[in-house]
Amino acid sequence: MLIESRKSDFVLNNLLLIVMGKLLTTKAAILLHNPGRHKNYTIQKARGITRFSEGDSLRFELDPNQKKHPHFYYRDYSDSIPPLIDNMENTLFFPLRTSNHHLGFLFIDKKATGEPYTERELEFVESLCIISSVAIANSQLFDELKATNRKLDRRIHELNTLFDLSKEFNLLADRNKITQIFKFALLGQLFVRTFFLIYKTPEELSLLVSSGLTTIPNKIEIDSIFEECPVDVLPIEEDCLERHPSLKKNGIAHLIGISIQNEKVAVIGVGERVNGEPFTETDFNFLKSLCNLAIVSIQKTYFIEDRIDKERMEEELSIAKSIQQGLLPNPVPKIPGIDLAAQTISSHAVGGDYFDVATAPDNNTIFAIADVTGKGVPAALLMANLQSMLHVLLPVDITLAEATERINNIIFRNTPSDKFITFFWGKYIHKQSIFRYVNAGHNPPLLLRKDTDLFEELGDGGLLLGALESMTPYEQTDINLNAGDLLVCYTDGVNEAMESIRREEYGEERLMECIRLNREKTSREILEAIVKDVRNFTDGSLQDDLTLLIIKADG
Repeated sequence: MLIESRKSDFVLNNLLLIVMGKLLTTKAAILLHNPGRHKNYTIQKARGITRFSEGDSLRFELDPNQKKHPHFYYRDYSDSIPPLIDNMENTLFFPLRTSNHHLGFLFIDKKATGEPYTERELEFVESLCIISSVAIANSQLFDELKATNRKLDRRIHELNTLFDLSKEFNLLADRNKITQIFKFALLGQLFVRTFFLIYKTPEELSLLVSSGLTTIPNKIEIDSIFEECPVDVLPIEEDCLERHPSLKKNGIAHLIGISIQNEKVAVIGVGERVNGEPFTETDFNFLKSLCNLAIVSIQKTYFIEDRIDKERMEEELSIAKSIQQGLLPNPVPKIPGIDLAAQTISSHAVGGDYFDVATAPDNNTIFAIADVTGKGVPAALLMANLQSMLHVLLPVDITLAEATERINNIIFRNTPSDKFITFFWGKYIHKQSIFRYVNAGHNPPLLLRKDTDLFEELGDGGLLLGALESMTPYEQTDINLNAGDLLVCYTDGVNEAMESIRREEYGEERLMECIRLNREKTSREILEAIVKDVRNFTDGSLQDDLTLLIIKADG
C-alpha cells in the first residue's frame, strides 16, 4: 500500500511512524533534497526535533558516493551536516534514493532505551527506505504532473480567453468599448484593479485607459515613464518612485513596456493583485498578450479613423475640384478672329493656377492668367476669390489698370502677408486688333510675330497682387495683334518644371524653341506640344500646377 500511494504526505508520515515505532526512537526527521536551491534540503517531516521545525531549510553537501551508502553516523560528518538535535553523536542518516536520483535522508536518533540498533533493525530500515524512496519518487512525479496539468489547464484557459477577447476586439471600432473590455479582463483574469496604460499615438503619448488611480500622472511624467521603461517586466525600484511620485501614490508595483514589430508602443503599470497573490511569469506573459491584443485593436481604430478622414477629404477635394473646374471656361469659347487654346493641369487635386476668357460689356474679349502662391486648397480658395473679383469688375466702367489696383488692394487687406498672386490680363479690341494688357508680377507672356523668330515679352504693369497696397498706378500697355501673331501666356509650372536627376529647370529658352518649332500649328496643337515637351523633360512628373493660354490671331 505504501509503494502504491500517490500522496507524498501519506508516504512520509508512514515511513517516519513505522521507523519510530519499530525502533523505539523518539526523534526522527525526513529531509528532502531541493536541487538547484541555495538551501538544498527541507525538513519535510519531523518528530522530537528541537533546533528546526517542519518546513525549515538547511544546506549541506556530502560526497556523492556517501549518498549511496545504506546508512552512516552523524559523528562521521558532523563538520558537514548542521545538528538537528542535541547530542547527535550516535544518530543515523539513511539515504533516500532511486537508481537515478538522490531524494534526501531519513534521520533517526538513538533508541529511547539507550540500546544500540541491531543489524537486523538497520537492514529493516534500509529496506523500508528503498521501498519508500520509490513511493516518494512516484508521488513527487505525480505532484509534478498535477502541477504541470494545472499550468496547462490555466494556459488553455488563458488562450481561450485571449481567443475570445480577440474575436470581441475584432468586432469593435470604438476605442472606449475596447478599453472597457480590457479593464474588465484585467480585473477578471488577473485580479488587477489599479493600472494605467500609456499609448503612443502618431502625435503624442497619452494615458489611454486607467483604473483605481488616486493621482493622474501629468504629461511630463507620462513622457518620462514611457522613455524609461524597457520592453520587459520592470519591478519598480525606490529611485523610480522618487522620480515619479504618482506611481507610489497609486500603488503601482510593476511597469511593462509593450512592443509591436520591434517598436515600443505602450507602457502598462499595474498595482498589486486584489487577491494578494504575487504575479508569476505566466501572469506577466498573459498580461503582455492581452495588452498586445488591445493595442492592435486600438491601432485599428486609428487606422479606420484615418481612412474615414482620408475618404472624407478626398470627397471634399473632389467636390472642390469640380467647383474649381466650374470656375474655368469649359469649353474654351470660340472668339471671332482668334484661334484660342487654354488648359490647367494641377499637380494636386486642386490648385492655384487660373485662366479666364470673358466678354466685356463693349463686346471685346478679356483674357486672364494667374498663379496663386502655394498649392492645394488654400491656393484654390484665393484663386476662386480672384475669379469672383474679376467678374464683379467686368461691368464696371474703369480701365484695366484701375481694376487691377482695386483687386490688389482687396487681396492685400483680406489675405495673409505670405499669400499673393502673379496676374496677367488683357483686353482684345477686335475692331482695332489691339491687345491692351496689365502684368502684375506674372511671367511675361511671349509674343512671336508672324515674320520674325524673335520674341517680345509683355512685362509692363506693376507689382504682383497682394504684396503691397497700391502706392503707384498700374501701367497698361497697348500692342497690335495682327494676323499670324502668336501670344503664349503661361505660369511658372512650365518654365520651372524640374528634371529630377540633374535638377535642371525646363526654362524659357526651351519653351521658346518649342514654340518656334510648332508656330505653324493651331493653338491647341501648340499647347499639346508644349505640355508633351515639358512632360518628356521631367519624366512625366509635375511638381507644380501648369497653365497655358495661347492666343493666335487668325490670318
